[in-house]
Amino acid sequence: MQKHRISLAALGAAICLSVSAQYGPGGLSANDLKSIADSYTPTTSDKAITNALASGSINTLALNQERMNNFDTHFSHKVPTKGISNQKSSGRCWLFTGLNVLRSDMINKLNLPSFQLSQNYNFFYDQLEKSNLFLQAIIDTAKEPSDNRTVDWLFHNPLSDGGQFTGVADNIMKYGVVPATVMAETAQSNSTGTMRMLLSNKLREWGLQLRKMAAGGSNVKTLEAKKMEMLKEVYRFLALNLGVPPTEFTWTRYDAKGKPVDTRTYTPQEFYKEYIGTDLRGDFVMMMNDPSRPYYEVYEIDLDRHLYDGDNWKFVNVPIEVIKKTAIKSIKDSTMMYFSCDVGKCYDRDRGALDLETYDYESLFDTTYGMNKAERIASGASASSHAMTLAGVDLDKDGKPVKWWVENSWGPGANDGHLIMTDAWMDEYLFRLVANKKYVPAVVLETLKNKKPIKLPAWDPLYSSESLEIPE
Repeated sequence: MQKHRISLAALGAAICLSVSAQYGPGGLSANDLKSIADSYTPTTSDKAITNALASGSINTLALNQERMNNFDTHFSHKVPTKGISNQKSSGRCWLFTGLNVLRSDMINKLNLPSFQLSQNYNFFYDQLEKSNLFLQAIIDTAKEPSDNRTVDWLFHNPLSDGGQFTGVADNIMKYGVVPATVMAETAQSNSTGTMRMLLSNKLREWGLQLRKMAAGGSNVKTLEAKKMEMLKEVYRFLALNLGVPPTEFTWTRYDAKGKPVDTRTYTPQEFYKEYIGTDLRGDFVMMMNDPSRPYYEVYEIDLDRHLYDGDNWKFVNVPIEVIKKTAIKSIKDSTMMYFSCDVGKCYDRDRGALDLETYDYESLFDTTYGMNKAERIASGASASSHAMTLAGVDLDKDGKPVKWWVENSWGPGANDGHLIMTDAWMDEYLFRLVANKKYVPAVVLETLKNKKPIKLPAWDPLYSSESLEIPE
């Protein structure tokens, strides 16, 4: 019993010492807490806000009613298109956007009715190629310690359904495209979370197995033979979830009035060459607006690619006005563009609007939010999260943009599935634009040609893949 009492006393002393240690320099003491709490004396307005917030969302209470009036939906320039796509509960916005750009050109060039390219077909090969990228990267780094930053990043990011434009370009130039009727969506392509989790964990398991084999003396040839066995299992897993991608198919083309034009048999590569044919790897330039880094420099993101033998993500950092000038030129020539942004900021689902003045948080909470774009990037407050298609612009009498017309991939909704983005919102939250070289200023092309890329690590916080699912 005496020993028990001594133990309890010792435990109590240890707890007291532990608590005391937490109140050292930099911690919150009891006096600090009292001072902070005493500083708040609720006003009648505070009490009203507290009552409102107890039963309503912050966004509902902060909604700026002045912006609900006279919502202008007119645009001076729009690229014609038909139909709206729906990525559903998947992070495939990058792929939907890339295919939306291509199908728009195809519809207008061939006078087609509403038409979709199969996202599921290219997604199958995206997941297969990313699996190979991970496994081969594990082999390449097999001699590195497990706490190596690249090895750690690989195991934390073995696979995703997100991506960016270089993934679109490399995938389509290798595998071609097929109409949506040839390889339809499945329940798993529409909701990728469980499939992605299962395949990611299998890849991690295999990654550890490959590293163990390498540590035991297996050479690269043996490891790559083992990798091929693993990829055969990946193919089977993808086939069960997504279906088997066609190597040849028959398709009937109809005109806009529904009249059949011709029926032919194609491979996916032949179909792409026949009806689209654009060199996605050579004819397009990605521009970034990142004011936290120097302009007119070329950047490359290490390991940020979709194919092991594909291209890393590469772009030229430019002022936002260069992006706008390029976009206007492309839209006037009836050509849509791939772009990405931080779509969750100031987004009003009911209006389908991206507007800096949608919510007035400052008035609601009597405070200010003063960070500029560079500061938001540097502090992690903002980064690109979603890819969409830039499809129109409204210019004022002086030719200056007022707002932009955006084709989204979240299915039907406000503005028939489109978003209206104010020009001021674009300044703050647009990050990337991909445009055909013929619309891009010469200074950007010269920068891309003459400057050696500055390589940034895959874990750089700004350069995440576009992978936002449809928000609730």
